[in-house]
Amino acid sequence: MRVALGFKSHSGWAALVVVGVSRDDLEVIDRRRIELIDDGEVWAKQPYHAAEDLPPDEARAVVKRGIESAHRIAIVQMRSAVELIQNRKHEIAACAVFVPSPMPAWSTEDILAVHFRMHKAEGVLFPDAICRAAEACNLRLVAVPEKQLAERSEATFGVPFDRSMETIAALGKTVGPPWGKDQKIAALAAIIALR
Repeated sequence: MRVALGFKSHSGWAALVVVGVSRDDLEVIDRRRIELIDDGEVWAKQPYHAAEDLPPDEARAVVKRGIESAHRIAIVQMRSAVELIQNRKHEIAACAVFVPSPMPAWSTEDILAVHFRMHKAEGVLFPDAICRAAEACNLRLVAVPEKQLAERSEATFGVPFDRSMETIAALGKTVGPPWGKDQKIAALAAIIALR
């Protein structure tokens, strides 16, 4: 079966939904939560917040360590997901990642100077780590911008966004809970990548 991975991330974790298509029928192949931080490293969910009150050199080191950790763990998680899918004899068509607006070219100091920027940087960190992991695993990456989800969905399905979300909700009924907003967005991103 041709499948696509779809990801909707948060600080330190992501929802992963793998959707396959066979004879034009959609099927959820896998659905789970993946962790994007090391066990016991709760600070890494928000590395900029963890560095907020530190001297500049220490702050940069903490942020760098948090970013490197997220990238490393995302690759481990992506390889694990790819291996599981390949062991089931499925063909991976693409990896879709729901992404926020890009970051301005702020330095660590610029980010730490304004609290809102810390949230923005942490909101970009984990989707970026997943995108880099997809590329490291040689997967075709489809970045689905948050602000263009409805537009991309309508272009893909040729129906209003609400109708697409009804289809996604029905797909979730085939696998049961959890099938919340994160899983729906991840599934929709995967389907966009499949098409």
